[in-house]
Formats: sequence, C-alpha cells, structure tokens
Amino acid sequence: MTPVLFLALSVAGGVGAALRLVVDGTVKAHTRTSFPIGTMIINITGALLLGFVTEIAFRGILPDAARLIVGTGLLGGYTTFSTASFESVRLIQQRRYGAAVLNTVGMVTLAVIAALAGAGLGGLL
Repeated sequence: MTPVLFLALSVAGGVGAALRLVVDGTVKAHTRTSFPIGTMIINITGALLLGFVTEIAFRGILPDAARLIVGTGLLGGYTTFSTASFESVRLIQQRRYGAAVLNTVGMVTLAVIAALAGAGLGGLL
C-alpha cells in the first residue's frame, strides 16, 4: 500500500464516520422512537453500497484502489457493527427482547439482502 493510498483510505474513513454521525443525528431529529432505527438505516444502506462497489470492482469497472478507498475507508467508517451490538445489548438490559431480536436479526438479514441488491445493481452495469 502506497502512502497516498493509505492517506486516502484514512481520510475516507473519517468522512464515513462523520457521515454516519450526520445520518444518525438526522434520523433521531425526525423520529420519535427509542428503537435504534438510525443505526439500522446506516448499516443497511452501507451494505447496499458495499455490495454495489464490490460488484463493480469485481467486474473491473472500478479500480482496486478506489474499491479500497470507498469500500474499506468510506463505507467502513460509515457502517458500525459495534454500535449495533451495543444497542442490542441496551435493549436486552431494558428487557425489550422483541426489539433486541428485531434489531439484531432484522439488521443482519436486511443488510445481507441489501448487499445482494447492491451486487445485483452493480451487475447491471
């Protein structure tokens, strides 16, 4: 990995993290729920985009360096497994077991479906 690629990947990761903060804050400002819908939206949209980026890179449309910057950097900073896990633990601690299952199983299921959809969209190019 070149120093320029490393720097670009790092900057993209920071941008992704900032974007996550903006999206989550916007969702929280426009909804009145204690369910962590913002994190779910972030992880599902991130999976959709990563599926797309991965597919177009696999097809040779997107250079490998760009795949690393966008996929690993930007989308790696944007999505968050640790926050989703913590939010599920918090729901369990609050004895909101149904919400915890929905958050955990629902997010993983929808993220996989979104990644497949993204790959499918990338395959159309």
